[in-house]
Amino acid sequence: MITHLNGRLIEKNPTSLVIECAGVGYEVKISLHTFSALSADENIKLFTQQIFREDAQLLFGFFSKEERQMFNQLISVSGIGPNTGILMLSSLTPEEIAHAIQTADVQTIKSIKGIGVKTAERLIIDLRDKVAKIEFSLENIFSKNNTKRFEALTALVALGFDRKSAEKALEKTASSDEDSIEMLIKGALKIL
Repeated sequence: MITHLNGRLIEKNPTSLVIECAGVGYEVKISLHTFSALSADENIKLFTQQIFREDAQLLFGFFSKEERQMFNQLISVSGIGPNTGILMLSSLTPEEIAHAIQTADVQTIKSIKGIGVKTAERLIIDLRDKVAKIEFSLENIFSKNNTKRFEALTALVALGFDRKSAEKALEKTASSDEDSIEMLIKGALKIL
């Protein structure tokens, strides 16, 4: 089983790429999320999931372990294959999918091409408990550009609040770029 590839980026397309490792070129299917997250560097590292079918051996690549973990959860649901899983990760980020599953947001999941109401409901029922166990890195949830929110979240976690509750409280806190870290924390504390 190939778990990751570390090599030179040869070719990059929105749906696939070719990465050369030790003289061997691997074609890897990727999501748009991974495509946009990859830097322009020539050397890259991708976390992979290998899928064996009767007629093909497919390699799917992901920018983060969390995205790969979400992909594996998605394809474990009846009616969702690897191509649909990649399509879902192209439409929504892993964090958005997890949030939609945990809040039973059928409309958001149904908005993905190829996913109907019944599949969305099955996805929510099958994955609600499993998705809660996936730990997303803080950088994915709060972008590196928004350091005030990130620092406020770090402070709330240091105060002993549950990370997921703190994230939700910070999301609900109306903020502008001029808000200080203290104002963000106070706003979140009122919600918590």
